[in-house]
Amino acid sequence: MTFRDDVTRSGGNARKGGGGKGMAMGGGIGGLLLVGLFILLGGDPGQVDDLLGGSTDQSQVESAPGSGFTECKTGADANANDDCRLYYTSFSVNETWASILPAQANIQYVEPTLTIFEGGTNTGCGAASSATGPFYCPSDQNAYFDTSFFQQMEQFGGENAPLAQMYIVAHEYGHHIQNLEGTLGLSDYNNPGEDSNAVKIELQADCYAGVWASYADKGENAMLEPISDAQLDDALTTAAAVGDDNIQKQSGGEVNPESWTHGSSEQRKASFLDGYNTGQMSSCDYLGRNAYQNS
Repeated sequence: MTFRDDVTRSGGNARKGGGGKGMAMGGGIGGLLLVGLFILLGGDPGQVDDLLGGSTDQSQVESAPGSGFTECKTGADANANDDCRLYYTSFSVNETWASILPAQANIQYVEPTLTIFEGGTNTGCGAASSATGPFYCPSDQNAYFDTSFFQQMEQFGGENAPLAQMYIVAHEYGHHIQNLEGTLGLSDYNNPGEDSNAVKIELQADCYAGVWASYADKGENAMLEPISDAQLDDALTTAAAVGDDNIQKQSGGEVNPESWTHGSSEQRKASFLDGYNTGQMSSCDYLGRNAYQNS
């Protein structure tokens, strides 16, 4: 999936921030990835200080919303630059949900903030670093990304490809949708398991990412070129890479469904496809709320 070369966007609710030292931490890249994957696609960054025993440098610089992306003038720039790709993805996701959420859930969409940082940053949920990976903080309604994490994902079998990156953005925005719905707080990492609310919340965010992808390349105002089968495979491969069973295998442990908080590789792929194949939030109703109408 690529952006149309001639599409243009500017401004928006996105910023660049960080530049501090981030968290002090021991261990090598394996430890960094495990912490990142603990947080990736839905974890609580407020717990990372406890996990790492680190702290964040307070000296940071944040740009005004939209002002840090002057190099991102067109879709061609988004196709060539990771920061621009995330920036343009935020427009696509926001525009899609601004239409879908009122129609299918009778909820007015409020845009979150997208923050791209380097090294470390402070958030409404606590300190974060590159080790944290992408995450959504409900306290400040902000989705945080350090694009260096995409390279690290490859070591767990993910794809550092355009739609794979967009999937991660759309998943974090899926958590924002849950926050607007009032269901994000149902996730409880103290009570994990294959059928836990924690897993259901994560799988629903995957499904919401699929709903976005279903609409993102449709219509005369679509920002994106049509999704190819190969690009879809990139997203599914990355969804599988962040499955709990794959993470347990890659970290040298045994597969233990009782400890799952995000769902298996197959569940994550299936959930994305549930949303992608239907374009309906009702297909993502893993919590059994019956609160959606098809559009």
